[in-house]
Amino acid sequence: MLQAIESRELITLDRFGPVVQGTYHRPNDGDSASGNKKRIGVLFLNSLSLPRAATGDSSVYWADRFAASGYPCFRIDLPGLGDSDGELPQDLLGFINSGGFESAAAQKAREIAETFNLSGVILLGHCAGAVSALLAAAKCRECKGLILLDVYFHLPQAVRPAIRRKMSDWALKCRLGRLASNVYHQLREIRLRMRGNRLPENANFPLIKCWKELAPTGLPILILKAPARRAMGAKARTGEFDYLEHVLKIAGPRSQVTVKFAEGTDHSFANRLGRKAVEQHTEDWLKSNFPLIGRRLSSELATLESSGD
Repeated sequence: MLQAIESRELITLDRFGPVVQGTYHRPNDGDSASGNKKRIGVLFLNSLSLPRAATGDSSVYWADRFAASGYPCFRIDLPGLGDSDGELPQDLLGFINSGGFESAAAQKAREIAETFNLSGVILLGHCAGAVSALLAAAKCRECKGLILLDVYFHLPQAVRPAIRRKMSDWALKCRLGRLASNVYHQLREIRLRMRGNRLPENANFPLIKCWKELAPTGLPILILKAPARRAMGAKARTGEFDYLEHVLKIAGPRSQVTVKFAEGTDHSFANRLGRKAVEQHTEDWLKSNFPLIGRRLSSELATLESSGD
């Protein structure tokens, strides 16, 4: 089912797997972007329990921008989220981290590729959505690339214990608290160094195994990192195991993993700087790894004409 809304269409995907609702952002056809060649599409997955628009409609913004550049975009609500029917478990985070949405995401990527005559789909996920995207990519031959926003490779707690929340608040509000926090994280750093390269107990081992199987194949992967407290750039903060460094090491020489750091934003990437950073880094990555045929030919023709003068 299609329902037109300006440059977008509401869609219902019901051919493979569960029925889900979504939004299709039509690509800009102002030029012969891809001629008769099939295009590559971008499929946005939910972040935890957020609807497909994401925080502050940030996914709507990105989908509009990428579509304007010639890449058809699709934002879907996975089963039980947003506008899609379905039952969700009480422990949604644990469900996602264990691959609960893996099959549904892979099935919908296949359905979108076939329905819209695409050469393939790039899966885009943020936070928990990035976990679903990575797991689904290993089961989906239609997946031609991954965009992972603040992906994590450990098993975070859905709710922090009350005592830890109170201690964190105390550490932020007074000088003694900040001093105690510094000592605590330095002790954690010492303990971390004593462990060497061994993965911590809270590692998501199936997810890391999936990465180890997928990344060395040369699948184009873009990782975008937001600033974190007590961290410098894309590095892990003091006292925490650097999962990003670990997975980059095991990706191997054939991997095509790109890591970009977005300054001036937070985990949501929803403020002005975050939106622009995701937009710019992703568009550069898309054009580098999945150039649109018509636009590339137009650019080459313009270069030849210019050199002829």
